[in-house]
Order: sequence, then structure tokens, then C-alpha cells
Amino acid sequence: MIIAIESIVLCIVFTLMVYLMSREPIKTLYNYPPRIQERVKSLEEYKDMIPTQKNKLAAKLVVCFLFVVVLSLILRYINVYTTFQQAFGYGFLLWTVVNLWDAVVLDIIWFCHDPHFVFKGTEDMLSDYHDYWFHIKGFFIGEGLALVICEIAGLVMQYVL
Repeated sequence: MIIAIESIVLCIVFTLMVYLMSREPIKTLYNYPPRIQERVKSLEEYKDMIPTQKNKLAAKLVVCFLFVVVLSLILRYINVYTTFQQAFGYGFLLWTVVNLWDAVVLDIIWFCHDPHFVFKGTEDMLSDYHDYWFHIKGFFIGEGLALVICEIAGLVMQYVL
């Protein structure tokens, strides 16, 4: 039962974060399929608004760090896990649930079909916006990242907390 509650809470928190970030789609340009990114970068009206690759990497590292901290605290003090194996396995399961929610509900159902996310000047690229395979690949990339993040969270939980 606790896995269901934690999964729902984490999906709600993640959805809220995505919603807040999505209010200015240009800030999430690097989450779009590559052809859309290239078109937007070539449009004059977005020239001074496009985040740099350096900013993108910094933001992702901050998010990963925060996720390690939050996940470690949840695993240790809410789930009362004490071993690396427990923490890694449960952390990976939680990550996978949120990652699947992100890929299916937020990306494929919401992003791919909400006109809010279509940049002016890319309206002719709807097939690229509806590129479900891009989001499915993103899910698998997220699972690879989960292996690293959950391993670090397990180590932090076992040796630091």
C-alpha cells in the first residue's frame, strides 16, 4: 500500500514541477524532438531566449542532486530501509513508476497533443510533436539514469544517513 501512496504523491509532485516549468516552453526546449529544437533555434524571435547547453547540463545536475537527497531521505526515514539493496530496489521501482507516468501521461498524452507546447513558427511540424518514439526512447534513457541515481541514493542512505 505504501508503494501506491508514494507513487501517487511523487507523480503529483513531478507533474506540478513539469507544469510550472512548461509555462515557458522555451525553457524546456531541449526536451523537444531534435528537429523542433533546430527549427526553434533558427527562428529570429527566439534568438535571445534559448537556454544554453551549459544551462541545460547545470539544471539537470541540480535536479539529479535533489532527487538523490529526496529519495535517500524517503528511503531512510519514511520506508526505514537500512541496506543498499533495499534502498536501490525500492528507489528504482519508485523512479520507474514516475518515469512511466512522465513518458505516457505527461509526454505522449499531454505534451504531444497540447497546442500550448507548439512554438510559433513550427506549426507545420505536428508529426514531430507527435513523435511518440522520441518519448519512449526518453523513458529508456531515464531508466539508465535511474540505475546511477538510485545507486547513489542507496549508498547515501546506507553510509551517510
